[in-house]
Amino acid sequence: MFHVPSFMIKFDIITIFPEIFDSYLSESLIAKALKKRLLKVNVHNLRNWTKDKRRTVDSRPFGGGLGMVMQIEPIYEAVKSLKSSAVSLLAKSRRKRESGEKSKVILFTPRGKKFDQKMAYQFSKLDRLFLICGRYEGVDERVSKHIADIELSVGDYVLMGGELPAMIVMETMARLIPGVIGKPQLLDERIPSVRGRGGRGFIEYPQYTRPEVFSPKKSVKWKVPKVLLSGNHKKIEGWRKKHGKVIEK
Repeated sequence: MFHVPSFMIKFDIITIFPEIFDSYLSESLIAKALKKRLLKVNVHNLRNWTKDKRRTVDSRPFGGGLGMVMQIEPIYEAVKSLKSSAVSLLAKSRRKRESGEKSKVILFTPRGKKFDQKMAYQFSKLDRLFLICGRYEGVDERVSKHIADIELSVGDYVLMGGELPAMIVMETMARLIPGVIGKPQLLDERIPSVRGRGGRGFIEYPQYTRPEVFSPKKSVKWKVPKVLLSGNHKKIEGWRKKHGKVIEK
């Protein structure tokens, strides 16, 4: 069986646009999971840790260049404050105080490691994730060197910020929590031996549903593959192996 967490995973998101998450967290299965207390998400405005009247979080890059770079100081203060709060909360729980909380600080950047399903399973063993959402032309490199535990990317392209990657990481991990997607068996939809991997992954294969034949216009018919209508489970499994993509555990 795949590992699935038996406890609440907590996400602390650090961003300068906290409202971006409002609709995402209030809809669909994520909203239900929050209501059931299967996961906890706290969205923090980075500007709360600034010290000037303008609540400045960025400045011009040393050495010149276009755009602005997010400063290290407010990010450092935010992570320090949130970690301190987490420690004080743990002190109230004897079990947690003895075992310690497992957490990671993640910085989203195009230069980071590519996030995948295998990484999601690894993260699902943690208690807490601190997600730093960059903006502008980037983040002071000292955040990566001295504050973040890992740099993550969700693809070989550049976004306007780290908020969408944060949602991707949360949603991928939320699916692994029993009760979030409703049917526990969906977490373990594997082929016993996938291309010699001994079942260390699962197949994401093409899916079809009614109608069996769809005609967008009179002379065109889009049909469901006959094997899926055959009722022969061995042949169906073989078809799914052939046409599916292996997602590593």
